Amino acid sequence: MALFPEDRPVEIDDEHVVKIRLRDVELRRPRQWGACWLACKLYEQLGLDEFFGDRLPPSRKGTRWDLIVKALCCYRLIEPGSEWKLHRSWYEKSAMGDLLGAGFELAEIHKLYQCLDRLMGYKRALFDHLTKQWKDLFNTKFDVLLYDLTSTYFESDPPFPEGDKRKYGYSRDKRFDCVQVVIALIVTPEGFPLAYEVLAGNTADNTTLSGFLKRIQTQYGKAERIWVMDRGIPTEAVLEQMRQSDPPVFYLVGTPKGRLTRYEKSLIEQPWHRVREGVEVKLLTQESEVYVLTQSRNRVHKECSMRRRQLKRLWERLHGLARMELTRDELLLKLGAARQQFPSAWRLVQITLPYGEEPFQFSLRKDKLREVRRREGRYLLRSNLVGHDPSEMWTFYTQLVQVEEAFKTLKGDLAIRPIHHQKEKRIEAHIFVAFLAYALHVTLHQRLRHLAPGLTPRAVLEKFGSLQMIDLHLPTTDGRKVIMSRYTQPEPELQMLLKQLRLPLPNQPRPRVTAGGQVPECLV
Repeated sequence: MALFPEDRPVEIDDEHVVKIRLRDVELRRPRQWGACWLACKLYEQLGLDEFFGDRLPPSRKGTRWDLIVKALCCYRLIEPGSEWKLHRSWYEKSAMGDLLGAGFELAEIHKLYQCLDRLMGYKRALFDHLTKQWKDLFNTKFDVLLYDLTSTYFESDPPFPEGDKRKYGYSRDKRFDCVQVVIALIVTPEGFPLAYEVLAGNTADNTTLSGFLKRIQTQYGKAERIWVMDRGIPTEAVLEQMRQSDPPVFYLVGTPKGRLTRYEKSLIEQPWHRVREGVEVKLLTQESEVYVLTQSRNRVHKECSMRRRQLKRLWERLHGLARMELTRDELLLKLGAARQQFPSAWRLVQITLPYGEEPFQFSLRKDKLREVRRREGRYLLRSNLVGHDPSEMWTFYTQLVQVEEAFKTLKGDLAIRPIHHQKEKRIEAHIFVAFLAYALHVTLHQRLRHLAPGLTPRAVLEKFGSLQMIDLHLPTTDGRKVIMSRYTQPEPELQMLLKQLRLPLPNQPRPRVTAGGQVPECLV
């Protein structure tokens, strides 16, 4: 009995019938298909194929810049890294070439860099396009805007060309030894980005808001919007400008601790209003503004626990220093280290340095402790939303975490750092691609929120990563090859997820026949 059956005819299409040599069948290495397919699907749902297809036509040599943008964006979403990594390894082990209908020429390193050079002129048009898409897909409203800033640093040293945005400044990443740029971002309460700007690394937060107000009015027209910000961003002059605007621009902003001291006596006389279980507010109207004192029971417990833990550790450290035989200079150094390690608790302790025969002493500042305990779990908001429901204002302010979540996603899931580019233009283009990937990420997040709550975008991408693309090479009796590309069947859990997300898988690709037994490079 023969080990292999006889050569059999296989019908490729209506016009091609070939005989397959089954004894010489080859199975080629698998490639990542599922996550790439999902990323491409999100890209298509946002209409980005048409957007970049109209604006980035092929070059005279046939380079498809629009497909390169798509590959860069999907790569940043699925397995973020440098353009060099995309060129050297990722594109080859992924099925992006199959999905885009193109070969390895899309991942040529110089073309990746040249594509970045073409992107920045379309930033404003892109966000106009995305807002329309999100409004159609999710009925998103843009009347509440959340505004915040972050920074990202570089492992590169000055000097840079004059006017370069890479500067030393206040680092939110605690890397004061590195130059950085500042990223200002506006998102909706659902996390959809409306605009962003890359600013010089030494830009002060309170100098950025005025320009963004004008930009949003120019780009999206005048409307009664509510801007939600953290303290330190708006200045008194900008808040006055917002109040005098026509139509008025509403704001809700946190205030420094000193302003709570100023209005504390007046607020004591006001009654508490219950917003929800464990949250109460007091309202104090001052001319054209209203101050909202918020008290959260959970936040009281959290801040109290943090204060006790830090004060206990500082107290133990001070007792340890008192038992040591130290010179005055050595004691000062160790006290400085303790102050840096326990900054909040340090304000609650009175330190008496040794002088002459007087020993080193410390004591608890009970008046300061009473003040801190009285303010734990409380924060003061400031707004020109006079007459609005206090629970609604509290809800607006708590949504500010969406901006922090956006920054966390950019620096975590999408790995905006490290940035290896040396040219400022390409640095901004790198950040632009990261925001393109974030647009896909937040779109998937919104779909999951309604259709599969409890799952994160990263978890879904990992589940889709189990779908692989495999090539089966079938030699024919006349010296050619039939190539059958097949994606693996999803596991039952993934089938349920596909059904829940209403994403039917496409048909398996049709077989292809090579001429003269030569396999094209994109199919190897």
